[in-house]
Amino acid sequence: MSLPPILSKLRIPVIGSPMFIVSGPDLVIAQCKAGIVGSFPALNAREKDGEPILLEAWLTRITEELDRHNQENPDNPAAPFAVNQIVHRSNARLERDIEICVKHKVPLWITSLGARPEVNEAAHSVGGVVFHDIINNRFARKAIEKGADGLIAVAAGAGGHAGMQSPFALIQEIRQWFDGPLALSGSIATGRAVLAAQAMGADLAYIGSPFIATEEANAVPDYKQMICESGAEDIVYSSLFTGVHGNYLKGSVRNAGLDPEQLEHADASTMNFGEGSSKPKAWSAIWGSGQGIGAITEIQPAASYIDRLAREYGDARQTLLG
Repeated sequence: MSLPPILSKLRIPVIGSPMFIVSGPDLVIAQCKAGIVGSFPALNAREKDGEPILLEAWLTRITEELDRHNQENPDNPAAPFAVNQIVHRSNARLERDIEICVKHKVPLWITSLGARPEVNEAAHSVGGVVFHDIINNRFARKAIEKGADGLIAVAAGAGGHAGMQSPFALIQEIRQWFDGPLALSGSIATGRAVLAAQAMGADLAYIGSPFIATEEANAVPDYKQMICESGAEDIVYSSLFTGVHGNYLKGSVRNAGLDPEQLEHADASTMNFGEGSSKPKAWSAIWGSGQGIGAITEIQPAASYIDRLAREYGDARQTLLG
């Protein structure tokens, strides 16, 4: 399918998905320099009252480092970066963060938890391209009707707040009426899977969980190691922790004192997060992950993992397409 010019020269057709807490400037810069879109949630740039606005600092650093890379490597420019905005009405920072992203002329915007025309208009005012993530065809139609340029189909098996539909069914229904930019999320961890996403009708693969096990990810060492030691059978799908269904590592659920096989009977108030400590936010102790992590066996630099994706993608194309 036809992609916006800003996405037409990626090394491989991949967007690194924005992961709560995990995605920050180090990971985004590494992803972009290696030739894929790097992204982070605006809400990851958290500051206390009275402190300088961290989102400003992050965008300045990312822009300057990518510009420097492009000047030094004119034949191997960095991919563009994206900022994820949670557009739900409960996000009290949204208006401020939109103004900052407009000021810095963020090239790609990813919106989640609601489709807001005014957010799309703000992105378009500085030439930005907006992708909205959805879990079904009904939400996809609403997003395009409200001005999004592209869609991210979050299918079954994706990390975090995943949908329940097969990627075959979801992509098929969207492509019956939408021929614009479309990314697919859900258990994509190899170059072969990237090519498979394109074969189904997506333009881009949307990859998150494998990047948790990279040196640049803002994740604790135990989280990274658990990604490397787990597979699809080690993932549980539950709404207990945030009120919205998502995929989580069973090991982290057990560490929180719960039985991952009995979550439908659990009471979140019974979780024990350590002697003498108050209960932390659920997402800091229960670790999200998609089902594709069986392909991830070591912690490595993001660039090394992207090199592997590129090799696998090229080999798969040569094998299957000739």
